[in-house]
Formats: sequence, C-alpha cells, structure tokens
Amino acid sequence: MDKFARNLMGAAFVALAVVGTGVGAGTQALADTPKDALVMAWQFDDIISLDPAEIFELSGAEYGAQVYERLISYDVNDVSKILPGLAESWEVSDDGKTYTFKIRDGVEFHSGNALAAEDAAYSLRRAVKLNKSPAFILTQFGFTKDNVDQKVRATDARTLVMETDQAYAPTFVLYCLTAGVASIVDSKLVQQNEKDGDFGTNWLKTNSAGSGPFKLRQWKASEMLMLDAYPGYWQGGPAMKRVIIRHIPEPATQRLLLEKGDVDVARNLKPEQFEPLRASKDIRLVEAPKGTLWYISLNQKNEILAKPEVRKAMRHLVDYDAMRGSIMNGLGTVHQAFLPKGFLGAVEDKPFKYDPAKARELLAAAGYPDGFTVTMDVRNTSPTMDMAQTIQASAAAAGVKIELLPMDGKQALTKYRARNQDIYIGQWGPDYQDPHTNAETFASNPNNADDGASKTLAWRNAWDIPELTKKTASAVLERDASKRAETYRELQKTVMEDSPFVIMFQQVEVPAVRTNVEGLVWGPSFDTNLYRLATKK
Repeated sequence: MDKFARNLMGAAFVALAVVGTGVGAGTQALADTPKDALVMAWQFDDIISLDPAEIFELSGAEYGAQVYERLISYDVNDVSKILPGLAESWEVSDDGKTYTFKIRDGVEFHSGNALAAEDAAYSLRRAVKLNKSPAFILTQFGFTKDNVDQKVRATDARTLVMETDQAYAPTFVLYCLTAGVASIVDSKLVQQNEKDGDFGTNWLKTNSAGSGPFKLRQWKASEMLMLDAYPGYWQGGPAMKRVIIRHIPEPATQRLLLEKGDVDVARNLKPEQFEPLRASKDIRLVEAPKGTLWYISLNQKNEILAKPEVRKAMRHLVDYDAMRGSIMNGLGTVHQAFLPKGFLGAVEDKPFKYDPAKARELLAAAGYPDGFTVTMDVRNTSPTMDMAQTIQASAAAAGVKIELLPMDGKQALTKYRARNQDIYIGQWGPDYQDPHTNAETFASNPNNADDGASKTLAWRNAWDIPELTKKTASAVLERDASKRAETYRELQKTVMEDSPFVIMFQQVEVPAVRTNVEGLVWGPSFDTNLYRLATKK
C-alpha cells in the first residue's frame, strides 16, 4: 500500500480508536480527507466476488458500475430513456430476433487493450458458460453453453450480432443488457489469467478487467475497497484520483467519522441521526428513492413454512406501520408488491396489516394452534438486525418463535443461495429497469431441483410454480404495453396473496455527505450510484 493510502487509512483507524475510548464528538478533527480522494463509510460485507459475471448483491453491483461498462445504458433521471453505452447504435431485425450493435470506437480497457466487438461477444458468452447466479438474465433468451458461440458473435471489429430464440419486446432485451452480468471485460487480459478452463473467474474475484472510470486497486472482504481513477476513460477521467470505502458496520461510528471530517460520505445512518445532522453547515442529507425492496422469505423445504395458511399468517405478523415510523422512518415506505413503485404495472395496494389474532386463526387451521419455532438468517447490520428483532417480537404474539442467526452479508447470501435457510430477511434490487426483472425472480422457477439452472428467488425458496412460471414467461412476448402491464398486475396480486415472500418496504437511500463534496450521482438502483463526477471544493 502506498504512502497516500496509508495516511488516509491511518486517519480512519485513529478515529475508530477515539470512538472506542469515548472521546466526545466535540474533539478537534483529526484529519480531513485529501482533496483528490473520496472516502466513504459503508456496510458492504455482502460482496462475494468482484467478477461481473458473478456479482449479484447490491454492494457488488455498485462496485461493478464504477469499473465496468455495458453495451446499453439509460437516463438515471428518466429510466424510460434507453441510451447508448459501449454500443453507439443498434438495429433490430424485422422478425424481432436479431440485434446488431455498432461498438464505439476509441475505447480502451485499463490494460491499454483496445475494446472491440470480440470483447463484447466474449463477455456475454463467458457469463452464459459460467452460469453463475445472474446468468439467467441472459440465458432467458435461449442462450446455452452449447449454442451461445453461434448466437452471440462479432462479425467484425466494430459489429456484434446477438440472436434470441423468440421475438421479445425490444425494450426488454435492451434493458437486460444494462444489467451487471452484461458488463464487458477485457477478453485478452481475462484469458491470460484463465486456469483449468475457469474463464478467469478465480482471478477476477479479486482483480478487474474493465474500461470504466475507475479500476480496482485493492479489496479486503468486510474491511476495505479501494479504486483508482483511470485517466484514459473515454468520457474523461474522474477528478477524484482515488475512492476508498471502509466497511464500518456501526452507524454511530459512521456519524462520528463524518462529523470529524475523516470520511466524506456515510451511507448507513439511522433515522434518529438525521435530525441533528440537518442543522449542520458541514453535512447534507440526500434522499435517493431506490427500486430496492425489503422482504422476508420462507423456504418451502421447511414443511411448516410450506403450508399456505402459515404463509398467510406470516403476512399478518409483520408490524409494517410500527417499523415505518421507527426503524424505517425516512429509509423506506410500506410496499407489499414485488414491482417497485414507478415500474410498468406496479401495484401499490397494501392489503396486509399486523393482526396476531388473524394469524393465530390461520396457524390453527394449519395444525399449529400453539405456533412453532423457526430460524431467521440475518445480516448483522443496521437496519436489517433492527427489523429482524422487531419481527421476532411481533411474531411471538401468535406463538411463532423466531431464533435469529446473525452473520455477515456474505455468509447469509451464500447460505441463502444454497437453499439452506428457514427464513431469510434481506433486500432485492432490480437488475434492469423492466418489470420482468422482478417478475422473473419472484414469480418464476423453471426447475425446482437443487441443480436447477435458473436460480431465482422463487428457486432459492423451493417454490415450485409451473403455471405461474409460464405466465411470467409469456409477459415478455407481449408488445402491447397495456396488456403487458395487466399481466404484471395479476402476477403481483397472486404473489401477494399466496407465496413464500412477505414484501415489506421500498427503500429510500439517505447518504450523508460533507458539503464540500459535489457531483455524486445517487440513481434509482445501486448500480446507478456513480462516483465519476465527484469533486471537492
């Protein structure tokens, strides 16, 4: 680690020591951050890998957006506007099945290698063949490890051709290409680091091969993430020469570091910390509505949780209003459907209220008049742990005893993706700005076997739904927007009434930022939180 980084990291560690010794917030600031560096306090213990073909968690998605680019983009202020990315233009064939992209000239990867159509073809083929968690975003177009080399190909240095198996709504296909799994990697560099046919994924877990405004300098899981600016970025190098993100799980510590000037941004403050900061001349609060949902899910491998009456009872054992007014005050709004507000066909009904008496009736009908005992996997951060404790208390009123199993985000997600949980509490953010992104994961499970290829949230919870899966798949073939919206409304109401998902809130992100920092973009999803335009006065 160079001297610049050591000095910066040292300031944060000293500030943490101050917290531990109980020195008051009025103590003189220890060290302002450098003018050409952005320092952030954040909870990012959910990162499992830095390979864009594997990234499928919120913090990882935000990292990927700084380092990698995609063929297609969209306006973060109006997501209905699809924009060019690494593809400067595209055409769709008359039969709606062939997409031809013209790749932008003059773009270089961080390695200095020129970006060409073959890099784009390799990246999409690589994601399909690796078949990690987010691969279904691409494989839903009929791509398999056996046919993707023919279906996705570079016909010359600047032309990429992609052939889908059916004529989908074109906007749906394009929005899918804005997802992180469609990030373009430096094919030459990645192939140089392949071992035993792994497509370089073991190397990319802790290295980068992108063309974005930043490149990875260092990642220490649940500790630190450091990015360096790439001066040769085709849209102009960032003003911040470095971004350092510290994993600081405690909101109180984040606030102290922010007030003392040891970090520029604090990402996980609690609602009770907002009001004192509103009076500060040095700090401003930003409200950034997100499409991210907070939910709990019930693994259908558990025979108790698989009973329809139990699933319905759990909807009445969450005190939505109490949490909205306390834990989630300013951080989220009550939302009970799988499509976030603002998406095509989104339902805003809120049919469920906290009602332990009704829950007891349903439990008795299921054969559990005295309740039952179950475990809940919980990421040991705020507000997740606070929400879990509140649900634990509210469920106890109907005899449901929930044992909380605190763990870091990586552990919780790994267990969840292996279908080894009872109840999981967490967040889900859309992968792209089309309603199918959430419909597919909450209402589709093509193969419920443990080795099923499409690892949606329905699959993670072993919810076997062949008819609902067919209905979800049909929606992306409908080109009439009003008919398509109606299908999504029907799907949401079905999932609301009878599914293993208890959807509770739609998130509002509230970063606290020092007033000398400008230009940070807080978009509608975590992969549209962008650092490139950040400056300091």
